Amino acid sequence: MSIPPRLVPHLLTLAAALTGGTICHLLSVPLAWMIGAMAGTAALAWFRPVAVHPYARPGALIVLGLAFGQTFSGPVLGALLGAMPVILIAGLLSIAAGVAAVPIFTRLAGVDPRTGYFAAVPGGVIVMVVLAQRAGAPIAPVTLAQTIRVVIVVLAIPPLLTAFAPVGDSAAFLAPRLPFDLGGLGLMLVVGLLAAFALRRTGIANPWMIGPCALAITAAAVGHLPSSVPTVLVDAAQVAMGATLGQRLTREFLLSSRRLLWASIISAFALCVLCLTLGAALGWASGLPVGAVMLGMAPGGMPEMGITAKTLELAVPLVLGFHLARTLMCNFLIGPVWTLTSRLGWK
Repeated sequence: MSIPPRLVPHLLTLAAALTGGTICHLLSVPLAWMIGAMAGTAALAWFRPVAVHPYARPGALIVLGLAFGQTFSGPVLGALLGAMPVILIAGLLSIAAGVAAVPIFTRLAGVDPRTGYFAAVPGGVIVMVVLAQRAGAPIAPVTLAQTIRVVIVVLAIPPLLTAFAPVGDSAAFLAPRLPFDLGGLGLMLVVGLLAAFALRRTGIANPWMIGPCALAITAAAVGHLPSSVPTVLVDAAQVAMGATLGQRLTREFLLSSRRLLWASIISAFALCVLCLTLGAALGWASGLPVGAVMLGMAPGGMPEMGITAKTLELAVPLVLGFHLARTLMCNFLIGPVWTLTSRLGWK
């Protein structure tokens, strides 16, 4: 029985992603399944076309949203609300750090300030592309820079935190582990999908994760979450997320502008150092777990940093709180901040 030609790229990509994830898992690499899947897919993409089903990322985000939401309970939610002032300060500092990185990126990449602004400020890839389009900035360099930033953060942050960050006392942000129930998990997946579709109609960024996560948080907080999300399902979601990132890293994409590529890499590393330093200082000053605050301020996407927190056991609810707040702030503040800086003469 022959394989339909249209399925060959999908199957090869899946094989490359699983192979990369397995190798990294055997080597005990932090965030093994995501990093390995990303590396395997990117290696294949360098030589031949790759393909990831368009539903892979939304499906993975639904699973991750439910998995992250299960880490909340009534007491954890109370502790998170108590940390809200610090979370809001961290969101503003993260955006300010991104604005501070704009001149570095603009000078290195040789682009105009408008493009540099939307390329350097750490929002989600899709969010920043949409905001750049609304502001009249070119989409291609913004997409490249934001993608490279996420890749750099995924590769650099987990080993840096593992090696250097103090963990701190996360007991207030730990919920008891729920038992697994197959029927309960099926119900959660169905209702989570419906929640994602409902939230999608509002136009909010990342409804596939935020909708199921909000649903699971609500159920967990009142003690009615019907099942835990098994680790194997979270690992599968990591593979899907890694493959989705890796498929963008084609030869044509990376070599479209070498100057822009190097500017993206250098500014991403600079932003990581600045955000981690601010996170360490804020964690120490606030008394919150320093490692979790550093990860909460890391300039990566919410799904990737949530997985990192879960893998490194760094107070998942607290890390999610930081990134959710920053995502919402980016939606409401990025455009007005650009307008303000432009009127002040940053053109």
